[in-house]
Amino acid sequence: MAYILLAEDDDSMRNFLGRSLRRAGHTVEEVGDGSEALDLVRREQDFDLLLADIVMPGMDGIELAQRVSGEYPNVRIMLITGFAAVAVRAKEAFGNRTKVLSKPFHLKDLIDEIETILAA
Repeated sequence: MAYILLAEDDDSMRNFLGRSLRRAGHTVEEVGDGSEALDLVRREQDFDLLLADIVMPGMDGIELAQRVSGEYPNVRIMLITGFAAVAVRAKEAFGNRTKVLSKPFHLKDLIDEIETILAA
C-alpha cells in the first residue's frame, strides 16, 4: 500500500481520514497545516501521495501542492475542499495532474480515487 501525507486543518476530519486510510491498508502521517506538511515532505522525501485540504490557514493546499509537485514530481497529489469555487481554481491550476475531490464525499469514493491515482 501507499505512504500518504494527510494535511487537514480540521482535527476531527483529519483524525477520521487518517483512521480510514489506515484501515484501507495505507501508512499515514497527519499534519494540521501546509507549512508543517512541506517540512515533513522535505524531511521524509518518500511519500507516495499528498492528500491535502485546499483551505487551510497559512499555506493553503494549492500552494502546498505546487511546491511539492515542483520539488518532488514523483509524489502524487489529491486535494479536497468544501468550496466549489476553490475546486474550480484548483482544477484550473493543475489540470489533470491533480485530482480534486469536493466535500462532502463518500469515504469509498475517496479510497477508490486514491487507488486510481496510485495505480497511474
